[in-house]
Amino acid sequence: MSGRVAGKVALVTGAAMGLGEAIARALAREGAAVMLTDREVDKGEAVASDIAASGGKARFRAHDVAVEADWEAAVAATLEAFGGLDVLVNNAGVSGGMLPLLEHSLEDWRRIMAVNLDGVFLGMRHAGPAMVARGGGSVINLSSILGKVGLAHAAAYCASKGGVTLLTKAAAIEWAPLGIRVNSLHPGFIDTPMVANALHAVENGNEMRVALMAAHPMGRFGVPAEIASAVLFLASDESRFMTGAELVVDGGYTAQ
Repeated sequence: MSGRVAGKVALVTGAAMGLGEAIARALAREGAAVMLTDREVDKGEAVASDIAASGGKARFRAHDVAVEADWEAAVAATLEAFGGLDVLVNNAGVSGGMLPLLEHSLEDWRRIMAVNLDGVFLGMRHAGPAMVARGGGSVINLSSILGKVGLAHAAAYCASKGGVTLLTKAAAIEWAPLGIRVNSLHPGFIDTPMVANALHAVENGNEMRVALMAAHPMGRFGVPAEIASAVLFLASDESRFMTGAELVVDGGYTAQ
């Protein structure tokens, strides 16, 4: 099968819906064999089955990215199914909702960090050796514009995504001699179930949505396919001289 990532094997977390689903579909469409993982089993299996029915190569595995044993099993399943691992997309994440810092609980802090930051560390720790054995590869860590700028009532989310940004840079330096590229991707607000649910959970969600859209100079939220295209670029050999970079896809939000 020809394509921009033909012959590569990818593992995509949080792939049952939203950004992860769009990323998995884009990689499979361009020739990669894709292991989709998520806690949403029924939805994840349905996406993998649909990719396979369309002629792509895809499998699904239940996976909580905050659990180390799940990472060991997910990487092992990928190697068993496809014989290697070339691309890791650390996409799974939680918004945490709007949490005023003066009322923020340690429990909520640790829950957000466990998924958004610990999950990325564990992914690299357990996928890294498989990529070394393959002779190199590409890691794409989903950070956020909120890993570059702050937002009130999102302290834990900002801290977790800022951690992903600097973890990515440290790994990129360390792994460059191993042939593994590590880059972070920073979406603006994207029209996904996670964003919709976060806005629905606050009293003035509709007003906040309008205000957030207006904060993007392009006047709209992004769509998942626009982020998937950026991931595809970073996964492909087209970006072979990029590592430790921050790829921002935000409709101009951080240009202000």
